[in-house]
Amino acid sequence: MKSFFSAERTLEKGNKTVSSLAFEQLFLSYYDRLVYFAWQFIHDKETARDIVQEAFVNYWKSFEFDAPPEVQGRNFLYLTVKNACLKIIRHDKVVDKHRQILDPDPTEESCTINKIIRAEVSGEIYRAIETLPASCRRISRMCYLEGMKNQEIADELGISVNTVKTQKQRALQLLRLRLNPEIFILLMLYFTND
Repeated sequence: MKSFFSAERTLEKGNKTVSSLAFEQLFLSYYDRLVYFAWQFIHDKETARDIVQEAFVNYWKSFEFDAPPEVQGRNFLYLTVKNACLKIIRHDKVVDKHRQILDPDPTEESCTINKIIRAEVSGEIYRAIETLPASCRRISRMCYLEGMKNQEIADELGISVNTVKTQKQRALQLLRLRLNPEIFILLMLYFTND
């Protein structure tokens, strides 16, 4: 995916300047995590992508230079995406007229924190999967990120189920070396399916 920060230029505000490369790095680091974060709210991948893209555009337009882009950007983007998702959910409730719009209850904040953690863990797993050899990487994406079963992967790729299992085992051995133990355990708990 080509980011919208493709031109090398410098933004100026007051006496401070920041290269668009910082924005591009922020985009590359957080785009997939934020899409997954938004998807957990609205369960529509295309809408989630649109929300995240709009959040980056808004951040690009209103960038403040008071904090490092990574910290400021992450906080701004998660909050913007969350608010956009909640706005869509509220709108859907009004249109459907099945539920009244309620103020968020205290458990909603806990759910949001859990979704952020899951998105961050997913981002770390995705980053580690991208470092795997090509055959392991493709099968790992299909299994751990898309939730496909071994037989579905074998059918789609035209290979045997045993080949899929062997590649998954090889990928797990490599991922165990590349991920910290807590994230590897979460990979095993949440993303393994057969």
